[in-house]
Amino acid sequence: MLSAVLDTNVLASGALTSSSIPRQLLNEWRKGYFKLYISNFILEELKEVLSKPFFKRIIKAHDIDELIDLLESEAIFVQLKINVKGIATHQEDDSILATALNARVDYLVTGDSGLQDLKQFKSIKIVSPRSFSEIIQQVQEV
Repeated sequence: MLSAVLDTNVLASGALTSSSIPRQLLNEWRKGYFKLYISNFILEELKEVLSKPFFKRIIKAHDIDELIDLLESEAIFVQLKINVKGIATHQEDDSILATALNARVDYLVTGDSGLQDLKQFKSIKIVSPRSFSEIIQQVQEV
């Protein structure tokens, strides 16, 4: 089975609109098409992002709480025992890479072009939400 870390930007985008590819990825995870790994870093960053006025105007507090509860109860939590430093262009993105590395996932799914430019970190493929959605579709067709 595929395994992935969804970057905070993908999770936040998935909360915004029901017709987005990030939301589709969340739905595919809930259907069991891949294993979703998360760290406390990503969860805390997501909570911070979703508490900003922009998101609070668009997303109901109840829906934000549901997403956080779902991630806390259904995603696989990983401890960041191995740190990553100086790989990404932004320090916080090193923690995203560390989550993927510690989880030993197949894919890191991100909308961050700086991370996407890496294409791969160790054995982890770094892909866009659209690319990961296409990968899931291909696996489901086999």
